[in-house]
This record gives sequence, C-alpha cells and structure tokens, in this order.
Amino acid sequence: MAACVDNSRTRTSRNTPCCDSDRPQIDKSRYKFVKFSRPSSTDVLLSGTIGHNHKRTMEDELYGEEEEEIWLKIREEAQSDVAQEPILQDYYFSTILSHNSLGSALANHLANKLSFTDLPNSVLFDVFFNILIDDLTIRRAVIKDLKAVKERDPACISLVHCLLNYKGFSACQAHRVAHKLWSRGRKVLALLIQNRVSEVFAVDIHPGARIGHGILLDHATGVVVGETAVIGNDVSILHSVTLGGTGKVSGDRHPKIGDGVLVGAGTHVLGNVRIGQGAKIGAGSVVLKEVPARTTAVGNPARLIGGKENPIKLDMPPCFTMDHTSFISDWSDYVI
Repeated sequence: MAACVDNSRTRTSRNTPCCDSDRPQIDKSRYKFVKFSRPSSTDVLLSGTIGHNHKRTMEDELYGEEEEEIWLKIREEAQSDVAQEPILQDYYFSTILSHNSLGSALANHLANKLSFTDLPNSVLFDVFFNILIDDLTIRRAVIKDLKAVKERDPACISLVHCLLNYKGFSACQAHRVAHKLWSRGRKVLALLIQNRVSEVFAVDIHPGARIGHGILLDHATGVVVGETAVIGNDVSILHSVTLGGTGKVSGDRHPKIGDGVLVGAGTHVLGNVRIGQGAKIGAGSVVLKEVPARTTAVGNPARLIGGKENPIKLDMPPCFTMDHTSFISDWSDYVI
C-alpha cells in the first residue's frame, strides 16, 4: 500500500545529472593513518560535544550543497529504476519522488518501517522529520553513511538502493534519532524506537550509545550495541557483532571503538575496553582487553597478530579496505 505523503512535501522531478553513476573508487592517498590524529572522534564523542548547536559556517554551506547533490542523485537513480521496472512506479513515488528533501524521504521511510497500529506512520514521521531538519550533525552523518555503504560494499548498486533496502543503514539512522531523543530526556520514546528497530531490522542499539559518521553495518543482522558503547568515525561492522558488557556491572561498561576500525562477523567485544584507531578484529573473535591502534586481533580469546610485544602494524585503515583475511598467514598454517 502506498504511503500517505503530505502534498506539501512533493516536488517535480529534476533531471539534471549531478555525478557519475559508476561506483566511487577508493583513493588510497586519502586514507593514510596520519589522518587519524588526536583527538579522535571517539574522544570527542566521549566528551559529549558532538551535536551541540553551532553557528553556520562555510563548511556547513558545503555540506548543504553535498546533501542536495546526493539527493538529486538518489532521485535520478529512482527514476532510472522506474524506467527499468515500471511496476515499482507507485513505490518509488511514495518513498522518493514525492519528497522534496533527503530528510523527508528518510523520515517517511523509517516511519513506514517502524510504525504499527497504535503508533501510526504520521506520528513517527513527525518525530523523525523534526529531528532530521533540526540537527545538521545528524544530516551530515546520514550523507557520510550513505557514501560509506556505496564505497565499501560491492553489493550496493546505488544510493537509492542503500536508502531503501539496506537495513543496517536504516537501523543506524533510526538510532541517531533515538539517541537525540535520549539526550533530550525523552527516554521512553527512544527505547520504544530501539525496540521497534530490533524487531524490524534485527539490530539492537541502545539509544544511549554514541556513534560517529561514515558507519557501515554490513548485513547488520544480530548486531548488538550496549548503552555506554562509543563507535568512532569511519567504522565498518559486520553481522552478529556484540559490543556488550561483562555481566551486571553498572556505569560505563561497554566498548569504545576508535576511528577506522573493522570488526569482523560474529565478533564479541565485551567490557569497557578500547579498540584503537585503525585496528582490525578478525571474524569470530572474543575481545576482552584493549587492542592497540593499527593492530589485528583474532581468536577466542583474541590475540594480536605478531605478538603482544611487537604486533604487526597495518598500513591502511581496514574499515576502507574491508580486508578480512590478509593476516591469516601470520596467525595460522591452517590450509584446506
């Protein structure tokens, strides 16, 4: 059934192309480790300064232009999809082409997914839309998350595909709104959104958790993030990952994930431990202690590749390379 969309949010389509439709190629020169300098985004998130109101700057203006460019690209992709699959015309109209901004389309999409009989689409739309319009930091993060998925996941065929079909992306954006509600003291509504996201997307992120931008939740099913966890910028996390506590301890009890980290599928990081910037955690690992920056930890319990005294250092941030297996020869002589 097509969503009910306020006509005031509709617009005529714009056909001006804004960017190349080919997948963006990673420019490795952009991602040298020198980029990860102190203070890290994890430190800033811990200080609680992200998201505070600030005067509009030239950088804000540039982000506004980037947001408009991304939105035009999404509309262009939606129109192309309709041309290929005419039966999707009504779907793409209600989800993309009837909206005049990315914020409106995203709010509508999340409201459609998370609403239920006693909390209708129209009510949730207003909740999501008002926060997205009011918070430039969240809108910046949405753009960076979209680009992160497109650049790092070869299965992502377009930005509109990510926006409408990637539940990891949707769960992350719903969490951003829930976290804003949590920080404003609206904890009951924040927890309800968390529960709906868990039910609909199978991703359970406590609204108290703090998450940076450029986040990829790849596949995302089974991801669990605890209340006091912190995730920095440009982090890639695969399915069935737990960033959890170690028991009934209260207070600050969950992991702190630095910038540029890659967390492999089925990994469990437990307790208030820090994963250093640019570190890599191998699939299926159980991490109970700090992992130094630019190192690789793997196993149960996790151990550093190269040993604790002289661990092998990574040359490239693994969140961008998405390389899960290059360390295996340094860790095991296992062969099939």
